[in-house]
Amino acid sequence: MVPTLPPNISMNTAWRPDMQFKDVIGQSAVKQRLIQSVRENHVSHAQLFLGPAGSGKLPLALAYAQYILCPNRTETDSCGVCPTCQKMQKLVHPDLHFVVPTATTKKIKSNPESDLFMEEWREYVIENKGYVDTSSWYTFLDVENKQGYMSVRDAASLLRKLSMKSYEGEYKIAIIWMAEKMRVDTANKLLKLLEEPPEKTVFLLIAEDGEELLATIKSRTALVKIPAIETNALEKALVERLSCQPNQAHDAAMISEGNWITACHSVQDSEEHKYFFTTFQQWMRLCFRAAYSELIDFSNNIKTIGREKQKELLEYGLRIVRNSLLFNNNLAEIVMLPNDEKVFNSKFAPFVNPANLAQIAELLEEAMRQIERNGYAPLIFTDVSFKMVGLLKKK
Repeated sequence: MVPTLPPNISMNTAWRPDMQFKDVIGQSAVKQRLIQSVRENHVSHAQLFLGPAGSGKLPLALAYAQYILCPNRTETDSCGVCPTCQKMQKLVHPDLHFVVPTATTKKIKSNPESDLFMEEWREYVIENKGYVDTSSWYTFLDVENKQGYMSVRDAASLLRKLSMKSYEGEYKIAIIWMAEKMRVDTANKLLKLLEEPPEKTVFLLIAEDGEELLATIKSRTALVKIPAIETNALEKALVERLSCQPNQAHDAAMISEGNWITACHSVQDSEEHKYFFTTFQQWMRLCFRAAYSELIDFSNNIKTIGREKQKELLEYGLRIVRNSLLFNNNLAEIVMLPNDEKVFNSKFAPFVNPANLAQIAELLEEAMRQIERNGYAPLIFTDVSFKMVGLLKKK
């Protein structure tokens, strides 16, 4: 059996930010670059904010958009109090447009597109302080096991909006969140917009997997690399915004690998993290025993947790594999895990070696790609399980 998944974790806290640079955790070099581009009047019409989950790509894009539109901006930030900033903080400025991945729901039973979910999107982003991911967004929409995407309808709607003059500001700004979720026909339609952009229009594409984007899209955008958040910045934010004790903040920051969302989960509720540990531990023990019939049962049961959680379980496995390298190179002291997980990882590490390391990593990564493409989870996990049995025996 697969352990029961805990309820989705709320990110609510008493901290309520504006959409300003001062509210973005860490990322001082990126902030400075963005501010300088506005002050020197070198704002690229199409930019790709590319970086890992939880690094603050959307908060940076929102702060940047507010800085561009604010009529009273300072040398370091938007003013935060003018009518423009107030509308930006509520995500209702008429010159700010969003395209986001969606899917059919109980409310929208066919032809989903971003415009039909804008009320939900604004609520979700504000509730989570801009630090969002696809897993919690799909949960918020209740799309069940369906994968979100951007259809050609989204691109057509954006084209109509941007063909009009700006309502209030000098610029019109389009934020395309998780741009890798665009279908090919959507990307091709957007490509025409990027090649011949309407005057005074800025496109901010946000993505985590640049390999999933069309090469033609990437070639027409200025790349803004967003690194994982610095550990000390995470620690400080956890103490100030979630009232963590310093030692608790330190552990959460180290475990999160620069991901603010993961750090918050670690602090606020460790049950989901424990679920992935317990499930992965159970899975690997079945693989060690070559318990094929039980592995088939495990794989059949894993479909109940949904695709996003299946991907998170595989991502957790990849972290265990990376940590195994540290154990095998006598660097156990820098592996930041709760004690029971660290004990398990230390026992798992000897079975990860040069003969199987690359194959195990590729096996888990390929499974994630197949899940992302709506592959049948029981079949995928059965295939991974049977191959893992052989790989763990490689010397």
